[in-house]
Amino acid sequence: MSLNIEVRHAAPPLDFAVELPSGEITALVGPSGSGKTSLLRAVAGLLKPAQARIALAGVVWDDASRHLPTQRRPIGFVPQHYGLFPHLTALGNVETALLDQPATARRERARHFLEAAHVADCAERRPRQLSGGQKQRVALARAIAREPGLLLLDEPFSAVDRATRKSLYVELRQLHAKRPTTILLVTHDLDEAAQLASHLVLLDAGRVVQAGPTTTVLTCPTSIAATRLLDIPNLFAATCMGGQLHWGPHALRLAAPAAGASHFAVLPQNVLLVRPDRPLGSHLENLLDGRVCDVMQMGTEALVWIEPAGLPGTRVQMRLPLRALERYRVDADTVVRFSLRPSDIVPLAS
Repeated sequence: MSLNIEVRHAAPPLDFAVELPSGEITALVGPSGSGKTSLLRAVAGLLKPAQARIALAGVVWDDASRHLPTQRRPIGFVPQHYGLFPHLTALGNVETALLDQPATARRERARHFLEAAHVADCAERRPRQLSGGQKQRVALARAIAREPGLLLLDEPFSAVDRATRKSLYVELRQLHAKRPTTILLVTHDLDEAAQLASHLVLLDAGRVVQAGPTTTVLTCPTSIAATRLLDIPNLFAATCMGGQLHWGPHALRLAAPAAGASHFAVLPQNVLLVRPDRPLGSHLENLLDGRVCDVMQMGTEALVWIEPAGLPGTRVQMRLPLRALERYRVDADTVVRFSLRPSDIVPLAS
């Protein structure tokens, strides 16, 4: 059964309706102020919206006649700064989620969940004695100790360093594999969403811009707004006529009709360099020449900006492995040929 969320509210402004798959990790992604945390609070019962229908597995938590209190909702909640009680040890913090159990059983289960979160050796430490990663693990142990039907995570990795964050990603995925709880993860980091979530919801100004499987949303935006939220740099105005996109002097063939399209997007990794040492293959279509404007090396790859012929001031971003950059001498002011395959062009309506 799915998680159904319909929320309408004036302040903060929310007009949100989505159905999320059960037993999966869904990432809620949007810029600061887009309403992500407010939605999480509404699902947790900490915010009572003007209108709402929130239900998990067919059990209604919020509607016109009911507002289930937070303590009666089968949720685990990890807030942005973990919300640990400073006067309690790590073990004591986890025990607070198990107050309905006898003291002996409570302590035993709390230790079990600290072990599951890989912080059993921190059981007797207080929050001030823990690192950021350890605090996050303790907060996660407390959240899952209730064995909730829904786990809410509000930017839980934002306060830890990159190396710790990667380790925590692995641990969260491992915990989820053992206990496939429905997880709603709030983040502003698309890379984090791509690594953790099977489902993605793009949010802006309290509204759903696009929702679906993570890979589909990341590679096939359905609107100009989604393209901008995904930070796809190759977004261009064009005119659709006769089954083609007319982009300046260029007519680009499409994989399917796109009546009404006024823009198109192409992921940088799908802008293909035409190798001068190979004959043109049948897979290379929509061939364009252009001048390299700039090259920036980033680790094992490079970002290359190209100004297409006949489109002064327009810049197309391409990603290349460093070995390709060096082998084909792609430098600033050189002329190159590139291909935009019809299947890689994403037509967009206004």
